[in-house]
Amino acid sequence: MKIFYEDDADISIIQNLKVTIVGYGSQGHAHANNLHESGVDVTVALREGSSSWAKAESAGLKVAKVSNAVIGADLVMILAPDEFQQALYESEIKPNLKPNAVLAFAHGFNIHFKKIIPGDNTSVIMIAPKGPGHTVRSTYLNGGGVPSLIAIFQDGKNPNDHTAKEIALSYAQANGGTRAGVLETTFKEETETDLFGEQAVLCGGMTALIKAGYETLVEAGYSPEMAYFECLHETKLIVDLIHEGGIANMHYSISNTAEFGDYVSGPKIITNDTKDAMRGILKRIQTGEFADKFLNDCRQSNDGSGGPIMKEERKSTASHSIEKVGSELRSKMKFLNSERLVNKDKN
Repeated sequence: MKIFYEDDADISIIQNLKVTIVGYGSQGHAHANNLHESGVDVTVALREGSSSWAKAESAGLKVAKVSNAVIGADLVMILAPDEFQQALYESEIKPNLKPNAVLAFAHGFNIHFKKIIPGDNTSVIMIAPKGPGHTVRSTYLNGGGVPSLIAIFQDGKNPNDHTAKEIALSYAQANGGTRAGVLETTFKEETETDLFGEQAVLCGGMTALIKAGYETLVEAGYSPEMAYFECLHETKLIVDLIHEGGIANMHYSISNTAEFGDYVSGPKIITNDTKDAMRGILKRIQTGEFADKFLNDCRQSNDGSGGPIMKEERKSTASHSIEKVGSELRSKMKFLNSERLVNKDKN
């Protein structure tokens, strides 16, 4: 698989286009600010009354209502939450999209599952950083970038006669992606692997494992504070070693005792039954069952704050003792609060 870097992209392509970023959440604020600081003409599109309006303006960005921001835009990047994109596209974006404007996404969810069906002549591309938006922004500010994916769903008539791929690579460069490397994929592959990774490993698998380990120690009579440090706090230390040089790099750094424990105990936690469960998760993603369940839950919310399943799970997480213990311990670690990745007043 070819990996694209700085010399493979032409940043002047995106610098000569008017770009509208729909949404100013985690990914939206990162893309908008990164592109703006890369010399791109950026407008942030938000609904009237959005709490993000003032945040975007205070960052020095142009802000407009979605319909107004889409009119005249050469490229429209939709970074609103997945559950809002279909309605937003039908009511505000589609009626105002220029005939040769490029439609862009950072996740293939709505295109792949046919929730959004663009016109045949519209170029549809993806530029997907493989990391949370706050990391995309902080890494860019530090002179680096987050590895990214690009994908071309349709290559229509584009501004200035550039191919969809050239535009996607140029956008990725302005967002910092080519500093780390950009891989080309498909909307199908990105969507299904992304959802699987989140559910089985990165979010669902990891948080369930952390809570189960914490509960096992506390139920055995060990202090919650010790259980927190052993099962949650140290995950960053281990992941940083893996991120730096892979699993073998982590094994080199830890003690022989810890490494031996990895080999003899890890397979007892992640068993064939676990892999069967993972295969079931993947199948539900591939068939669209998960997408429909997620969107059906969201439709039961009138205020956009999540449906009944989401709200119940958030409540359960917030009330778990690991959250209270962790909050108290982190409050004593002043260095953790010196420069936060997530600052709700700014991003």
